[in-house]
Order: sequence, then structure tokens, then C-alpha cells
Amino acid sequence: MSNIVYIATSLDGYIADKNEGLDWLHSVPNPDGSDFGFAEFMDRIDALVMGRNTFDMVRSFDCDWPYPKPVFVMSNSMTSVPVGFEDKITLVNGPLQDIVADLNSKGFNNLYIDGGITVQNFLKEDLIDEMIITTIPVLLGGGLPLFGDLVSPLNFKLKKSEVLIGAIVKSHYVRVK
Repeated sequence: MSNIVYIATSLDGYIADKNEGLDWLHSVPNPDGSDFGFAEFMDRIDALVMGRNTFDMVRSFDCDWPYPKPVFVMSNSMTSVPVGFEDKITLVNGPLQDIVADLNSKGFNNLYIDGGITVQNFLKEDLIDEMIITTIPVLLGGGLPLFGDLVSPLNFKLKKSEVLIGAIVKSHYVRVK
């Protein structure tokens, strides 16, 4: 069982710019339209756990729902699934340990953890087993940070790092306990 972060950051560690925008993700030309291993990653996971802000961002994109796996949206304020997403998401709330245990008991063992606050909260409770971080060579100078305060340091070991399209670096870390 693994809780895995798969996310892109700027060189200065932001996952969205000062206006919560994501246009900077496309600052490096990708003429072949590579997904940089995202489809392979999705084959490995059983479900996604994302925060409400991330869900709202994804549903604002002008595209079909991008996730072929069950998506669990964490929210303390959303009381019902928005119209049109009834077959796409399930709302969850409560202590993270309980959410993970419940999903694991239902056979969702490899979870993709997505969203800045959600990732930070999982890290605060030492619930992240792996992080796959793709670094885009741009300095945003502010925005939404990937990492936040921790109670104590968490050690990770670099499993693999690769340069993609000669410009971005994808690094895979595994939690050392």
C-alpha cells in the first residue's frame, strides 16, 4: 500500500502561480505531446484523493474528466457532489488516517494524493510513501507552495531521477522510516 504524490513544481517550489494559474506548466515546448509517464503512473494507482480546491481547478479545465480511476474529494464544506460529477467523484471527510484506512479496506491500496493543501496535510501526518516531482525550469517568485510546515523532518531516498525533453527533471523519492 502506498500513498503517492505525483506533481509538478517550479524551480522555486510552487505548484501554482500568484494567481493560482498553471500556464507556466507549458513554458517548456513539448512538440511530441509526451505525458512524461503520467499514463504509466495512472496504471499503477487504484484511486485518487484530492482536495476540493484541486477538484474545482480540474473541473474548470476545458476538457473531459481526465481520470479513469475513482476520485475521492476531501471537503469539509461540500455537502453534495456537483451535478455532472455524480459518477466521477465521491466526497470524503474526517481524519486522514481514517480516510486512508477506509479506502484501503475497500481495495484502494495505491492512492494518488493530489493538491497542495492535501499533500501538505498528508505529509504533516507522515502519510506519504512516495513522491514523484517534476521540476519545470521556471521561477514563479510566489504562488501556492508544494511544501509547508512539518512537525519534524521526513527523510526520503531518491529512487530515480531523469531529464525529460532536455529541460525538465522528474525525480522519484521513497519515504525512509
